[in-house]
Amino acid sequence: MRVALYQCPPLPLDIQANLQRLNTQAIEAAAQGVALLVCPEMFLSGYNIGAQAARTLAQSSDGPAAQAIAAMTRATGVAILYGYPELSAQGQVYNAVQLIDAHGARLCNYRKTHLYGELDKSMFSAGEEHYPVVEFNGWKLGLLICYDVEFPENTRRLALAGADLILVPTANMAPYDFVAEVTVRARAFENQCYLVYANYCGSEDDIHYCGLSSICAPDGKQIGLAAQDEVLVAADLDRLLMSESQAINTYFKDRRPGFYSGLLK
Repeated sequence: MRVALYQCPPLPLDIQANLQRLNTQAIEAAAQGVALLVCPEMFLSGYNIGAQAARTLAQSSDGPAAQAIAAMTRATGVAILYGYPELSAQGQVYNAVQLIDAHGARLCNYRKTHLYGELDKSMFSAGEEHYPVVEFNGWKLGLLICYDVEFPENTRRLALAGADLILVPTANMAPYDFVAEVTVRARAFENQCYLVYANYCGSEDDIHYCGLSSICAPDGKQIGLAAQDEVLVAADLDRLLMSESQAINTYFKDRRPGFYSGLLK
């Protein structure tokens, strides 16, 4: 399966403009044979926008933006995972991502569970315990958002649930380049799965994003890597490579879960 990530500067407060450029990228991804396109965290609205704007721009998971993206996926044949501010039926605002398949079906909606700093906490409610693994084109997909991937428990529970590929829209900023350069590669390697990390580049008010989006393989290699500029990065997932890597790196076979009970404290 061929997947792609879209690294870009944020376009804050303009959902329509973000939908337009997403459509452009989906068309380009289709031309490259891509089955799944991953966008950054809070792609539709921008990330550093403040609580009032996040609430104003928030939509339900089946709202107008979702319907527009569903039409986009049907037209291009490319599934899309995008970040957006979600307005729940109870009136809470979540930092969410949604996966819509090539037929326009909403496969999964995930709400960020680990909120980063006052910026996240001032805008969003934290997602409840919900770590779905969904089937897509014969692959099992898990979803996380940005700071979530920095907690190894999150990727491990997805891998233990059978995830072959973990998708991580993010808004990672300087000086945390280490996460983009090292942490996400380690998460792919230690869980023997693929991982897509789609970040912003450029700036948004006082935040300077570090770019360095990547597609990481189970052997820890970056099979797709962005630098600091706007770019569409595509790579092919190889199930044989994953199987061979899992045969060599037998972390799941060698685990001793009885030793880990103290981690629940």
